[in-house]
Amino acid sequence: MAIESGLVKVRPLLIAGCQDHSMSAKKKIAFVAGKSPSAQGARDILCRIYPHVDPQEADVIVALGGDGFMLRALHRYLRLKKPVYGMNRGSVGFLMNEFRPDGLIERLEQAASIDLHPLRMEAFCNNGERHHALAFNEVSLFRETGQAAHIRVSIDGVVRLEEMVCDGVLVATTAGSTAYNMSAYGPILPLGTNVLALTAVSPYRPRRWRGAILPRQAAVEMEVLDAEKRPVGASADSTEIRNVLRVKVFEDRSLWSRLLYDPEHNLEERILREQFAH
Repeated sequence: MAIESGLVKVRPLLIAGCQDHSMSAKKKIAFVAGKSPSAQGARDILCRIYPHVDPQEADVIVALGGDGFMLRALHRYLRLKKPVYGMNRGSVGFLMNEFRPDGLIERLEQAASIDLHPLRMEAFCNNGERHHALAFNEVSLFRETGQAAHIRVSIDGVVRLEEMVCDGVLVATTAGSTAYNMSAYGPILPLGTNVLALTAVSPYRPRRWRGAILPRQAAVEMEVLDAEKRPVGASADSTEIRNVLRVKVFEDRSLWSRLLYDPEHNLEERILREQFAH
């Protein structure tokens, strides 16, 4: 799983300091972990080795788990505006660095970073309610019953697809393009390309439409047609809304989360490799 960005800024040597564990007195570290025994055990090990504080007091947050936990951490600590450095204690670990207890301070010193800007979803429901949610991976619409969804798609106020018959449709960020978007045969987007992917899920009509690549500043609106007969839900990462009538999506440039990674664990290279994986 990958997580979402729009414009991605690469920053080398984000955290600077001395070359031993005394740096932790200057740069305060918080360790957070997923619920798995592997993640919890890793946190216990690191807490015994390095001084640590609560996330609210930290200069950097070290997240231990898989990509799903990293996604939750980015959401949970977004408002703190603290850089997050992940170490893999899950399965794929696309966004995570290798777990090694030793040398953490030096790795944080040498870490590069990218700024991830989330998508903002505004969903209007058939009961009159309006919901807001953020997504670092993607915002998706999906049919709720055996009936195919009928969806009208507009970009920046212009109708581009009058009626799409499909299982669903999604808007993915560049980093999120390797997640659900890739499973739906959407394009893998290199980081820093300043674009979003608009991808259909099992489209029936238009028969040969396979999605679009949009500029990151595009505003996407998806309107559910015949919603009573063909109900549709929407999701923004793990937030799900049922029985939507209309959904607006745009990249929120006012929000960002900074992801740290080891230089040898280059995210751009990993995304490039995914385009040639078989």
